[in-house]
Amino acid sequence: MIKDKIILIAKKNKTWIEVVVTFGCTKETAEDLVQEMYIKIQKLLEKGVTNDIMYGDEINYYYIFKTLKSLYIDLKRKGKNIEKFSLDVPLSEAIDNYYKYNVDEIVNYDEEYDKIKISLSKMYWYDRKVYEIVEEGESLAELSRQSKIHYYSLYNTYNKVKRKLKKLL
Repeated sequence: MIKDKIILIAKKNKTWIEVVVTFGCTKETAEDLVQEMYIKIQKLLEKGVTNDIMYGDEINYYYIFKTLKSLYIDLKRKGKNIEKFSLDVPLSEAIDNYYKYNVDEIVNYDEEYDKIKISLSKMYWYDRKVYEIVEEGESLAELSRQSKIHYYSLYNTYNKVKRKLKKLL
């Protein structure tokens, strides 16, 4: 049943690619976004969300369009972090080139880590403890339940410490 709906949607593959190209993408990027859309649609169908995607046996074109548009917007939002590797170059060479040209400067990580430890030790004990507990893997929600401290207080404290430490780097 899910497979049949995906096949029905996939029959319009060229149409979906053309739609994404109108957003301003290259054909390759459009093909990638359409594949992402199929994955997203399949996950929704597996959860049982069919009313939004299909009208009985008909495709909800508007829903597909909105899904593609949101994937495109997400891609544009993340645009600076996307690295493309040519398929003509061996992967090992592409990775070597990436590190050769994209690593800004090599830092002494021990010095940076020492700066962070010193800064943490100078912080108010409550701030430091909340940060350390969360960094050790405890969720803020669980810490809130156990300590009876309001969740947003812990959340704000954790983020305040994190921002201070990021400024050091």
